[in-house]
Amino acid sequence: MIKLLPYIEVNPNITPMASVIWLHGLGADGHDFEPIVADLKLSKNLPIRFIFPTAPPRAVTINQGMIMPAWYDLAQLDPNKHDEKGIGESEKMIGQLIEHEISRGISSDKITLAGFSQGGVIALHTGLRYPKKLAGILSLSAYLPFGERLKTERSKENINIPIFMAHGITDNIIPIQFARLSYHVLKQLNYKTDWHDYPMEHSVCTEEVNDISRWLREIYLTS
Repeated sequence: MIKLLPYIEVNPNITPMASVIWLHGLGADGHDFEPIVADLKLSKNLPIRFIFPTAPPRAVTINQGMIMPAWYDLAQLDPNKHDEKGIGESEKMIGQLIEHEISRGISSDKITLAGFSQGGVIALHTGLRYPKKLAGILSLSAYLPFGERLKTERSKENINIPIFMAHGITDNIIPIQFARLSYHVLKQLNYKTDWHDYPMEHSVCTEEVNDISRWLREIYLTS
């Protein structure tokens, strides 16, 4: 039996018609984005189950080898250098969570992958390669790893997937240029990518939350 990542689950008051699997940033846990469910103020005709997994603990090189929840190791902040093994392991674990939601009655095309920072990196990497059609990808304050390999590695089932990318203009952790380069890679490959930037640092703001809420309503209620 597959052992799933530990996760926090927030359910609507009625049977869910969709799921959002939301990945936290480096050193956080599944509780980090739990409050955003109420902030999104989704209508009663859009019952979504939110899944907030916690990454496994691992030593993180850029943080002096401290052990913390992390989706992959990070030796330096470089959009061209990645922990391929760690990212691959997280891709597999998120794939298991998607399959678990499917087994609970949510079709794959009603499942969105979302993530902040490291979590956004994994959401993009996994969603674009996942072999079943997904509803969408939310990438917040993150970037696309292995963009040069996407053309050959991407899933044909998710070529038309809606993507929401958002970043803080004054982000001093992941520079906005990293995300803009990723956005251009996605546009060159004809992905339907919505770009948003906000006057903030490495965080989430109210305007962004409102835009995410609007985007979720669009992808679920018009599909």
